Amino acid sequence: MAQRIYLILAALFICSLVVSNLIFKKFFSWDFFGIYTFEISVGILPYPITFLITDIISEVYGKKKANQVVTAGIFASFFSLLIVYVADHVPATAWSPTDDALFSEVFGATVIAVFASMMAYLFAQYIDIQIFHFWKRLTKGRHLWLRNNFSTFLSQFVDTFTVLFLLCSFGEIEWELFGALLLSGFLFKILVAAIDTPFLYASVYALRAKLGLKGAEEYDLDLVEITTTPN
Repeated sequence: MAQRIYLILAALFICSLVVSNLIFKKFFSWDFFGIYTFEISVGILPYPITFLITDIISEVYGKKKANQVVTAGIFASFFSLLIVYVADHVPATAWSPTDDALFSEVFGATVIAVFASMMAYLFAQYIDIQIFHFWKRLTKGRHLWLRNNFSTFLSQFVDTFTVLFLLCSFGEIEWELFGALLLSGFLFKILVAAIDTPFLYASVYALRAKLGLKGAEEYDLDLVEITTTPN
């Protein structure tokens, strides 16, 4: 059961990461109750899910398993990049609903997007996991909300800054948009991090009850029970 839950979380994490890299070129605005208008990429929508999932895995399964999921996400992203690259270079038929020009327009910048996202992802996710466990040790497993939000706030700023800096450097986004997009992206991620805290508590509580964990215990998936069968 523990292994199955871990695999489901890992699958959701990898799916969210890969999809965010593929859909990033569409931008939208969102008026937040007249307080602030966000202008952000749709690629940011699934991305906070990855930080929620790594926090759940960190809390329940430990730092090592969280890092393994992050590493798996890197390989999945580069593999998806290879698939898109090949698909972009295969000529479309005359009757294809999506011709070469349209496909390249939508997915042509995926190479740059994945590179920028991966650099940001590497910095942000590993920082998130390190800070999460720093606060977990410091608070002796208490105050889950504190380590969830503190780790996510810093790592999300690193992620947003890095990916926008690289996209602007490669000419995918104009530099004059950098400041506004950085502010919108960071504020949006802070908002989502605050909103997802109850979901983190609920998920961790349910998993701890399911796996029989107490307090700040972590489930060690690497411990394999060895049984012998009589001859």
